Formats: sequence, C-alpha cells, structure tokens
Amino acid sequence: MKAQWNGQTIAESDDTVVVESNHYFPADSLKREFFAESDTHTTCPWKGEASYYNVQANGTTNPDAAWYYADPKQAAANIKGCVAFWKRIVVS
Repeated sequence: MKAQWNGQTIAESDDTVVVESNHYFPADSLKREFFAESDTHTTCPWKGEASYYNVQANGTTNPDAAWYYADPKQAAANIKGCVAFWKRIVVS
C-alpha cells in the first residue's frame, strides 16, 4: 500500500492494518520529512485519544491529514504505532 499526496509518496508498506475502512501504516513506513506534529487531538469512544500530523509536500501543507493513537484502548491495541490518512491523501 502507498499513501500519496501532492505528487509525493509519503508512506509505503505491505503490512497495514485496516480498521473502519482506513489503512493504518506502521510508523516506520512513513517518510518523516513530510510530517510535522499538530496540536490537534480528538477522542474516539473505543480507540481512545488520537493525535495528528500535518502533511507537507511540494510547498503545501495539508493540516491534520494523518492521525495515530499513541496509547489506544485495549480494543484498538492492534493499531498502536500506526498512522492513518484522510483529507485528499490517496491510499492505494
């Protein structure tokens, strides 16, 4: 699987975990030069608190376009250390 945005491959892995139709990529599959921490946090009732990354490529920032659960609840333990995408990021 590849995650692509604004002409760049920002993550690539053959070992994603699918939860609620989202592919969660292992953190070590991210090309870190495209990611910057965001101050945004949200809460999912069964996964826990999500943190976000801004994705930056070719001079453009896609705010809060990637998320992860640093310390997920037990029901979502399989996505600990993984990152998912939205906001026009193409995963295929």
